[in-house]
Amino acid sequence: MENPLLSAIAFNADGLVPCIAQQHDTGEVLMMAWMNRDAVAETLSTGRVCYYSRSRRGLWRKGETSGQVQTLKELRLDCDGDTLLALVDQLGVACHTGRRSCFYQAEREGELVAITAPEISPDKLYGH
Repeated sequence: MENPLLSAIAFNADGLVPCIAQQHDTGEVLMMAWMNRDAVAETLSTGRVCYYSRSRRGLWRKGETSGQVQTLKELRLDCDGDTLLALVDQLGVACHTGRRSCFYQAEREGELVAITAPEISPDKLYGH
């Protein structure tokens, strides 16, 4: 029997649904990524967040190359059924730039500025 949450998702024409990842205990918004049906099913069955990479056209298990794993605490569906909210426990940083959150840019005094610095260099993060 299919998971009721999985059955309720309104995937878009490409078979994808946006997913916002939020740190479960602090409420910090970490990132947005896409999921397909297989990514949602794997996330629900393993408790480790899995996304769909549009550029690689395949499943992307968060942290498989960087070690920056997201453990699922709860997966929520919005009122329209077309956006997911993953409450996670993020190990390390969420952003490929080495920052805790992908939302590190803001408009300040008419300019777009970085409001947080990287916590780890991308080279060290990905072993380049």
